[in-house]
Amino acid sequence: MRSVFLFVGSFSAFTGVAFGAFGAHALKNSFSPEMLDIYKTGVSYQMWHALGLFGLAFLQQQAPLSRLIHWAGWLMFGGIILFSGSLYLLTILNAKWLGMITPFGGLAFLAAWVLVMLFAAQKSS
Repeated sequence: MRSVFLFVGSFSAFTGVAFGAFGAHALKNSFSPEMLDIYKTGVSYQMWHALGLFGLAFLQQQAPLSRLIHWAGWLMFGGIILFSGSLYLLTILNAKWLGMITPFGGLAFLAAWVLVMLFAAQKSS
């Protein structure tokens, strides 16, 4: 059975490694330590949530009709785009206003994890 979240998780992990390498090699001499920390935060959250997407791919194999897992996966991927993407652009473009987008990605991450908790509670009862 094909898994969209396995694909999206793999894509997120691949691009996370690519962005991490780009930051470590191409950006390290161009940005202040503070801006590099912001960039690294984006990479870190992207990689952790790529792993989360792998977990959701596994859960979806166990419960293919679960709307909770379905929406958790899309919220997690959306969180990567909004949270990590805004941090990458903020640092590369030096566009501080993009920091206003970052919390929406954080909220998407939180909502995804709440849906996973609801799925877990549903399955354990």
